[in-house]
Amino acid sequence: MKYRTIGTDPKTSREVSVLSLGAMHFGTATDEATSFAILDRYTEAGGTFIDTSGNYAFWANGTQGGESEELLGRWRRSRGVGDEIVIATKVGARPLAPGTSFIDNAEGLSARVIRESAERSLSRLGLSRLDVLYAHIEDPAVPLEETVEGFAALVAEGTVGLLGVSNHWAWRVERARGLAAAAGLPGYEVLQYQHSYLRPRTDLPGVLSPDGMQGVVGGDLLSYLRAEPELSMVVYSPLLKGGYVYPDRLDALEYGHPGTPARLAALREVAKDADATVNQVVLAWLIGGEVPMIPLVGASSAAQLDESLAAVDLELTAEQRARLDAAG
Repeated sequence: MKYRTIGTDPKTSREVSVLSLGAMHFGTATDEATSFAILDRYTEAGGTFIDTSGNYAFWANGTQGGESEELLGRWRRSRGVGDEIVIATKVGARPLAPGTSFIDNAEGLSARVIRESAERSLSRLGLSRLDVLYAHIEDPAVPLEETVEGFAALVAEGTVGLLGVSNHWAWRVERARGLAAAAGLPGYEVLQYQHSYLRPRTDLPGVLSPDGMQGVVGGDLLSYLRAEPELSMVVYSPLLKGGYVYPDRLDALEYGHPGTPARLAALREVAKDADATVNQVVLAWLIGGEVPMIPLVGASSAAQLDESLAAVDLELTAEQRARLDAAG
């Protein structure tokens, strides 16, 4: 395994594995025994960065979520896991009532909600401090100042280590960080967005905004990361839910443009040259890029996880990277 430091303050920064494990379906779609086996395999391989959320997985059983955090808490207790494993969770997108969702009834990012949701997560996970706490989705109804101060208060109390943000427009991330800096408060240092080798269309409306999908890495975020190298980017859905192996799973509207076939062809050529799978090449491309990223992968079995773990040791040559970057 390889490792990377997230955060800049020695008091809160953590060294984490360059491959993160997503626990979204643990405790719902993935049963407990299988979830424990995946978690065990990940940590045995040196993995130290696990991702969850207080609303996972509300859609599975019509609940408000919490099943993933609860399972991780049981796993931690049964295995005697301590602070050597960094667990990141999120607030803001928990439905306020069973049977609703973050689209029509999200809890939001008020100071009260941030505190109450963090306390629920601490209890479920069996932790005294949350290593990383993300603002999961935007809450335009709450002033950014209140959200910034609400998160900072938890850091000051020692309840939270690093602050993160997910699925926000880049301008709102920068504005929130600017407000925090001006007030001498801790701000967002870890970002989590959807990103992969294939490029989605950017002209489509998103589920939360007519202007597009806030949660997808675009040129504005890439430029921002180049200018602010102290920020860490974690990317979810890097393997597009199996779309590289089964292209028919790719959203025909989102990826139905001329660049997709060209990039898939380049990817297959490089995979053959590198004696690796296409999924491994995608993960290696993300991990070792000029703007390095931490892929967040899911798995439905320990065997499936092994393919992703092997990608950590795959070193793409400069020529292979150039071929991938030039396609499409």
